[in-house]
Amino acid sequence: MTERRSDVIKGTLDMLILRTLEREELHGWGIAKRIQQRSGEVLQINQGSLYPALYRLADKGWIDSSEGESAEGRTVRVYRLTPSGEKHLASERATWKELSAAVNLVMGTT
Repeated sequence: MTERRSDVIKGTLDMLILRTLEREELHGWGIAKRIQQRSGEVLQINQGSLYPALYRLADKGWIDSSEGESAEGRTVRVYRLTPSGEKHLASERATWKELSAAVNLVMGTT
């Protein structure tokens, strides 16, 4: 049996975070868990990658955050997509669609 790859494809983490926040506002751990769930448990985002990405996306103005409360009643930082982030995500989607189609052409059966 082959081992499932849990690393996020280089350069896709920002896009995955933006897409996740497009669907709902979440705190950091919630973002990581949602990506893992939506990928069928294949993609696992570690905190050492997640939080620097969140700070980077916030610095670019693509997400913002505020204090919220977790299901357990703890104070957490809740992230949301901004209008600028929506525009950037649309651009990332177009690029991803083009690249994945090209890879599929190369990897397709002959």
